[in-house]
Amino acid sequence: MRKTISLLCSICILSLLLSCTEKNDIILSCNESNDLYKILKENKVGCTRYNTPQEAITNAQDGSAVMILADNYPIETTEIDLSLFDAARKKKIRLFVEFPSSLPGYEIGIIKKTGWERAVISSDVFAPSLERNRILAIHDCHYVDIPLEKPDIVIARVAGYDNAVYGLPAKVFPVLGQIAQEGENDILVSTTKLSQFITARYAPTDAWQSIWGYILQWLLPNKKVSTLQWKPIVSPSFRISDKMPENIEETALRRGIDWYYNSKIIVGTATEDIYAKSYFPMNERIGKMPDTIVIGDGSLGVLEGFVSKIFFDGSQPVRWWRRNDCNAEIAGTLSLAGVVFQNPNYSKTGENIGKWLFSSIMSQGDRTNPNSPAYGLIGWNDVPKYHENLDGYDVYYGDDNARSLLGMILAGASLKTNQFDQRILEGLLANLRLSGKKGFVPDRVDHPILMTNGWKHYHNSESVSYSGNFQAYLWACYLWAYQQTGYDLFLERAKIGINTMMDGYPNCWGVTGIQMDRARMLLPLAWLIRIEDTPEHRSWLKKLLIDMDQNPITGTFPDKIEAEKNNFGAGHYQLPKSNEEYGATESPIIQNDGDPCSDLLYALNFAFIGLHEAAEATGDKLYRVAENKLTEFLCRVQIQSEKCSELDGGWFRAFDHNRWEYWASSGDAGWGAWSIESGWSQSWITITLGLRQLKTSFWNFTKESQIENHFDTKVKEFFG
Repeated sequence: MRKTISLLCSICILSLLLSCTEKNDIILSCNESNDLYKILKENKVGCTRYNTPQEAITNAQDGSAVMILADNYPIETTEIDLSLFDAARKKKIRLFVEFPSSLPGYEIGIIKKTGWERAVISSDVFAPSLERNRILAIHDCHYVDIPLEKPDIVIARVAGYDNAVYGLPAKVFPVLGQIAQEGENDILVSTTKLSQFITARYAPTDAWQSIWGYILQWLLPNKKVSTLQWKPIVSPSFRISDKMPENIEETALRRGIDWYYNSKIIVGTATEDIYAKSYFPMNERIGKMPDTIVIGDGSLGVLEGFVSKIFFDGSQPVRWWRRNDCNAEIAGTLSLAGVVFQNPNYSKTGENIGKWLFSSIMSQGDRTNPNSPAYGLIGWNDVPKYHENLDGYDVYYGDDNARSLLGMILAGASLKTNQFDQRILEGLLANLRLSGKKGFVPDRVDHPILMTNGWKHYHNSESVSYSGNFQAYLWACYLWAYQQTGYDLFLERAKIGINTMMDGYPNCWGVTGIQMDRARMLLPLAWLIRIEDTPEHRSWLKKLLIDMDQNPITGTFPDKIEAEKNNFGAGHYQLPKSNEEYGATESPIIQNDGDPCSDLLYALNFAFIGLHEAAEATGDKLYRVAENKLTEFLCRVQIQSEKCSELDGGWFRAFDHNRWEYWASSGDAGWGAWSIESGWSQSWITITLGLRQLKTSFWNFTKESQIENHFDTKVKEFFG
């Protein structure tokens, strides 16, 4: 009898506990795939799911918490009958709704979409973890315009890294806030879908943990809510505390090469068909890569890469351009990978890309006419009328030409072929005759202007451009070409350019970005030491490395502005001086010195090859130690993603090394924080990893070039 009573008591107690648990459960109206629902379950937060708002509110107990989430975002708002709000009020339900079609007492506006706007904290409810003016990313945010009186989060176009440095503009759009009802039962309203935070890759993670902590605590005021934990679907390969596998460099290289295939940016016939139609849903030839695309063999070139925009489903669009620099750099990296891994498919693809480049419109036309000032140059991209009436292949950037030539030099050496030698030499001589008396080429020259001025106008110019980004790699090309041909003008123009550049350091620098300029100058200085190993040349190289200020823990080189010393913003890459300028120009990924971010598009990738060549040229362990630390950093931050396999193995432009996450001020009008450039970043990182695997330098690996066989004939064509 006692056992029976005891058992009945236990059942009663258990029932009471279950009843209490159910009463305090979070009731959700959403589908099973909703990010928040899945994370609540994974974090063992008690919750019950229903398919419709009606079911959720009908089954909710008095005083419980209900979340009505947006299943059909962003196409349709969340249908909620107004009678349900009255039912929730009578039950004293604490109610959270997102992307609603209706609210009591409010007229719901049409669905709008963000452009350069970001989310910004606009109240103190998240303090101290999130202060006012803190910036967040709600990627591809679609929202309904609801005039919430005192919103906690708003959408606004603001400049800044973590904080809106110029404050909020006059026009903002509420994202999260409360609306008052009769009694004490306010409704917490989100004008967009916040519960898409994992799929749409909202950032940064720590901020969204605080936001969800606040929302859950608001729903459950009598409970202590633990911080939700989740892993982003796109993340670094290793944390800073992880022990690295012994073969990590080889693995990182292989994954980096596989990215070219997994991303499908190697153009095939289906890709070419879409490319030729020139129709894309976004401006500037930007659009998604169709799932049905078959990877090409390189004979039609390579696309430029993924732009920074992230769609609500977590995918990213591709820029459908074929650029000279990207194609040549990829020809080099794939050909080199063919040597490292003894993989003939890599080698053949690299060769095909190189052959396509030198037969494309970027290399043809006036660029093959010995009587033209454009003879030997390589056009920027192959898009007709890419901007107004200017063809992309009638634009010449000296730096893009330089990296094209370096890529093709590497491809030729890897393939052990001389088929590219003549065109490489023509490119070297073409750029040399545009280098002025002080060794500088115009940062950019357009074909019509070049045809009017003629090449001698530039060759006899005394103009100077203190930009390592635009100038340095041509000097590296000239030094390499001097070693191959012995032609004094290559050495003369390289030396005077480098001397002028270093004489102006650091006060004249900052035209494009001082950290990227330092990174760029490492390569020509390393190769100058190959030819003239002097104390002064070594001192220049060492000075730049020290001033780059490598982080001793992470191994990265944080981006820097040094605005007061360098009048940063007067040149090509300008800081936004107002909220309106955010996204209007090419700009850095930081707002102020000290923002803990590294640039893998303009700095670290070039520092990597520069340090490698410096270590090989000098034998000084200072550079090898720095190179090894940077290698480890790059291997750690390589993208890892099962869901977004097209990104796996790549490197985004920006990385916050304090958060250990991809985050930055993403206002660059061309390439923001989450972009992946198929050349530039991806190529030079994988090239350097490949050279490390072969235990050689670019200089030594390519020293058997036979371009001198064409020199006597070609130098007469170019200089008479």
